[in-house]
Amino acid sequence: MTLRVLTVPNWSFGRDTRLLRLFEERLNEPGLTVHYLQSDVDHNRTVSAFSGEQEVIKSALLDLCALAFPSIDLNRHVGVHPRIGALDVCPFVPLGRVKPKEFKAWIEDFGAEIAEKFDLPVFLYEKSERGRHEADLPALRKGGFGALLERELHPDFGPPEAHRRLGATVTGWRDPLIAMNIDLAEPDPSTARALAKTIRQERREGDPRFLGVRALGLPLPSRQQSQISMNVTLPDITPVDPIIEWVYEQCVARGVRVIGPELVGVLRDVDAENTTRLPFRPEQVVATR
Repeated sequence: MTLRVLTVPNWSFGRDTRLLRLFEERLNEPGLTVHYLQSDVDHNRTVSAFSGEQEVIKSALLDLCALAFPSIDLNRHVGVHPRIGALDVCPFVPLGRVKPKEFKAWIEDFGAEIAEKFDLPVFLYEKSERGRHEADLPALRKGGFGALLERELHPDFGPPEAHRRLGATVTGWRDPLIAMNIDLAEPDPSTARALAKTIRQERREGDPRFLGVRALGLPLPSRQQSQISMNVTLPDITPVDPIIEWVYEQCVARGVRVIGPELVGVLRDVDAENTTRLPFRPEQVVATR
């Protein structure tokens, strides 16, 4: 039986409505379940999440790359979210019993194919990585696309230098996570950045509320707001409700109004059962049982 797979590719475009429509048309095909497809002007990023059988997923991803890459030039890209590639990151999460060796080989085949087809350096990360220092996503992103152009790279697939328009892509098998934003009614991002810094510090010190939580404070100039952008990477032991409640408490103490949280992408059915403070649509819930 073919394995069902969830993929959550993040694309470095967020202001091209024509391209977003082309994505919608391509993903509206038999065999694919679209859980999320949304662009953000300030991030200048599009997050997609869809699931299906392995070969259907691979075919869709290759087609989306062919649609997106001619329109993306990271030399002219401006957005608040860090990025190193046109297809910035492309994680895969198995939705069923998985044979690790075969699943890793399938992901490697995908990475090798996009590297060859688009002359793109491709790095494996998380459970797919091969022990290379460059496979660490934060290290790769340090300095962004501009810094990447100045470095000799050692990718798992593709050339040893960044593509001059498309940068590099990170892909691999990762565990489920919950990505969420909390928007603040304050154009100055200082509060968002201070709270994100506190979350990171408390995580390092072992506060159980923030285990596995990555956080950034970002401005949202088009909306005259700011944002705390978070990834909860250990959802089995770190529930999201206490994190949201903590942010509300901190903002009240500072006199800052919270507009509200939003789920970016998907969450598992097991996470949805215990989540009351984070709104989500039915299609964003991925069945794992």
